Amino acid sequence: MLNEIQFSKAVFTLSDLPKNNLPEIVLCGRSNVGKSSFINSFFNKSVAKTSSTPGKTRSLNYYLVDGKFYIVDLPGYGYAKVSIVERNKWAKLVENYFGKERKFLVIIHLLDSRHKPTSLDIYLNSFLKSKGFDFIFLLTKADKLKQNEIKNIVKEFTAVLPEAVMGKNMFFYSSVKLTGKKELARKINLILTGSDGNMQVA
Repeated sequence: MLNEIQFSKAVFTLSDLPKNNLPEIVLCGRSNVGKSSFINSFFNKSVAKTSSTPGKTRSLNYYLVDGKFYIVDLPGYGYAKVSIVERNKWAKLVENYFGKERKFLVIIHLLDSRHKPTSLDIYLNSFLKSKGFDFIFLLTKADKLKQNEIKNIVKEFTAVLPEAVMGKNMFFYSSVKLTGKKELARKINLILTGSDGNMQVA
């Protein structure tokens, strides 16, 4: 698994959600946290559009993987230059999406490893827990860290996200150096095969 990925569709209204009932792995996080870069580097294919302008993604972007499940890239949050109307519209779209009866395999919550989790990051984590979703913390842009910073960063994140366990449901990741790619792939494959206590993908 985790071999072939292709863009499927951009969903702007929930009535356009795929009807084939395939399982979904969801990516969420702040604007400019590196979700598109993660997709492209993880699959070694330029399938997701990247932008230096935060807040550009305004839809739920569906990517079909191996013809068996979707990776869903949600709009980023927390970018101040986006109008309040637009932000509220996106927030409602995402909130209603999570309220749908979808086959959510796992939620991958991406966070910038260089900065402490924000109040919005913490809110999202609380929201995901309240829904009973399984989730993974992915600390992006790890190539920008110094080796002697790693230990303190782990402490900072686990202090505000106490359910995070390094190597179990929290991983460092670099889209440049591919740090953490093997570890995350192993984790996702366990989930896909049902060996991690989650839904099995046939």
